[in-house]
Amino acid sequence: MRPSASGRKRGERELENRRESIQERCRATGLKLTIQRQVVIEALLELPDHPKADEIHAVVAARMPGISRTTTYRTLEQLVRVGVIGKACHPGSASRYDNRTDLHHHLVCMECEAMIDISDTRLDRLPVPDTSGFGFEVHDFRVQLRGLCRRCSAQSRKEDSE
Repeated sequence: MRPSASGRKRGERELENRRESIQERCRATGLKLTIQRQVVIEALLELPDHPKADEIHAVVAARMPGISRTTTYRTLEQLVRVGVIGKACHPGSASRYDNRTDLHHHLVCMECEAMIDISDTRLDRLPVPDTSGFGFEVHDFRVQLRGLCRRCSAQSRKEDSE
């Protein structure tokens, strides 16, 4: 099913709002918006499902032939370091990049590695354990719920029934 014209416009508006927000945060941190950074940001915004650095680089390289993988990776890490984008990691998989920096959590498929955003105030209010005994100061937390996505779950049920 294709999105309606109003759904496409809403999606385009949301994409533009995220682009503007990222650009404002770059300026607020004093990070110059070079052409390379702008292309990396555009690629991140356009790719679905928390893309990996290689996926972002493929889009960037198509738009800027000759840009190195190292430049793309450094740009992503610099954007993460200043808090302009997020980075999500889970065991056994490459790091994924997230254009959302607001408090939200992830559903992670253990089969296909899909990563889906989930916002839930109950998760936001989970008590953070006292880590002072470790000399550790918690600044942020994100919850990852691991399981099977809809597609992998359906595939698994289909295989079980055969």
